[in-house]
Amino acid sequence: MDNLRFIRETMEGAARFTAVSGSGEIAVGLTALGAAYLGSIQESRAAWLAVWLCEAVVGALVSIAAIVRKARRTNVALISEPVRRFVLGLLPPFVAGGVLTAVLFWKGLFLFLPGLWLLLYGTGVVTGGSYSVRIVPVMGIAFMGLGGLTLLAPATWGDALLAAGFGGLHIVFGAIIAGRHGG
Repeated sequence: MDNLRFIRETMEGAARFTAVSGSGEIAVGLTALGAAYLGSIQESRAAWLAVWLCEAVVGALVSIAAIVRKARRTNVALISEPVRRFVLGLLPPFVAGGVLTAVLFWKGLFLFLPGLWLLLYGTGVVTGGSYSVRIVPVMGIAFMGLGGLTLLAPATWGDALLAAGFGGLHIVFGAIIAGRHGG
């Protein structure tokens, strides 16, 4: 029995999280394009931040729902070692992003938020995606690159670069994931 348990644990440890949903990523990209537009027409920084925080919640809910749907369709267990590793890879950069968002906004340094969000989102996708299919960490690297460029770009480009990242990159990589790995 100990040998069977060892074999099972070894196989679980080597498994990949394959329930990342391409169609879910596309949906997140579309909602982000809407948020970029709504953010760009806000007259106050607080309203702009509220738009993007709402988008973060909507994007997370859409992603989770799409992952659950794909996992059920493909018989992927949502309580498993690969899922745990995926989530534990995502969370630290996302929590850091939340803390830094509050601090930078409070200090009046909101112009750095678009680059910070793209960079830390990409970091989370790279670290969590290392337990997923190969294209997921590649997507994270693309977000990190765009985040770095955004930090160097003029502040007035913030909404457009957020649209390119959270909108465009999600749509492009979502289409690749859907085509290669289903749904």
